[in-house]
Amino acid sequence: MNIEQLHQLYLKYPSIQTDTRKLTKGDIFFALKGDNFNGNRFATQALEAGAAYAVIDEAQATPDERLILVSDVLTTLQQLAKYHRQQLTIPFLAITGSNGKTTTKELIHAVLSTTYKTYTTEGNLNNHIGVPLTLLKVKPDAGMAVVEMGANHLREIAGYCEYTLPTHGIITNAGKAHLEGFGGVEGVRKGKGELFDYLRAHNGTAFIMADYDYLHDMSRGIKEIVRYGTANAAITGTAVSGESFLHVQVTNGIASTTIHTQLVGGYNLPNVLAAIAVGHYFKVPGEKIKKALEAYTPSNSRSQLIARDSNKIVLDAYNANPSSMRAAIENFARLDAPAKVLMLGGMAELGAASVAEHQAIIDLIGQYNWKQVVLVGGDFLQLQHPYIQFNNAEQAADWFRQQALHDTAILIKGSRSMQMEKVLSVPLQQNH
Repeated sequence: MNIEQLHQLYLKYPSIQTDTRKLTKGDIFFALKGDNFNGNRFATQALEAGAAYAVIDEAQATPDERLILVSDVLTTLQQLAKYHRQQLTIPFLAITGSNGKTTTKELIHAVLSTTYKTYTTEGNLNNHIGVPLTLLKVKPDAGMAVVEMGANHLREIAGYCEYTLPTHGIITNAGKAHLEGFGGVEGVRKGKGELFDYLRAHNGTAFIMADYDYLHDMSRGIKEIVRYGTANAAITGTAVSGESFLHVQVTNGIASTTIHTQLVGGYNLPNVLAAIAVGHYFKVPGEKIKKALEAYTPSNSRSQLIARDSNKIVLDAYNANPSSMRAAIENFARLDAPAKVLMLGGMAELGAASVAEHQAIIDLIGQYNWKQVVLVGGDFLQLQHPYIQFNNAEQAADWFRQQALHDTAILIKGSRSMQMEKVLSVPLQQNH
């Protein structure tokens, strides 16, 4: 069966599933394989559970005309996604970056959805499986698609572009993240820059944060560039200090107004400005942009503000790297609160730079006054410091429960592997 024929089946059964535990009747099951799983073993089970077809790359003992044998299931999934994408003529906006890409994606989706039927990446399904699955969720009624792309090594973004075929793109930033895979900040910029390379070669449009000089260099030669930032851009705005949440004073691009977001932290300013820029570019009325941004509530432990008794907790435990950790600490230090507690988990995927980057965070912490500092796991364990230390989030949670904190602001942040949300016993959805 070729891709065109498979696509005809997909149009008849337009729901793709890769996990038999989530299977519903009429799905097409793709039997993916990984280091610790083999979907081929569950193909017959998927059919028995109601799957219309199962795509496999290992022959089954019991023949069934609903089994579609291919040479490689993952490659077939990506080829099907590309073929489906080629049938669509709507704008496809791709988003990548070291920090803020999921929040930026969610804000842009909220803004565009006021005016267009907009499909977007669910959660952070932004990898070699999540990206094609996102494309295959885009239905014929779509007016826009927003696709998040994550990467931890070179040529990964370039690979996603080959079947996403983006018409527009944003690189939120290129900082210290996944240094182990990229080999340093220059490698990060080269890897994230593969999105702009694609746009440059295909007459696309780039949205860039004008405050970041390196994005001007990375986007040079792209047919159309839309700039946003604090100055010298089509869309400009500044962060206005608020008691808890970020307020953005828009100074150019749409009618001057203050947008009262439900996001914590001035580091979210570029994310908000990106959403304004994209909305304005696609002719979303300014009032709709404002309402959408003010209505958006963060979830999944990203810049969430939680009130517990008399305490205010900033839960930003979805991920962490040196750039985002530094921004969160500096923002928290500026917060007006009678007492502040830091609870920070280790940062992952930093390679040879890991110990030095953790030391830099310890040095930064020492520049401010805190009620308590708790460091958890990772390479914090390798370093000497005067702060409370635990091996894991469970131990930190035990400590936290024993504290009689009142009128205290608490920042909880760490890499996904540290599961720092456990400090509050808050379950997080796991995406693989």
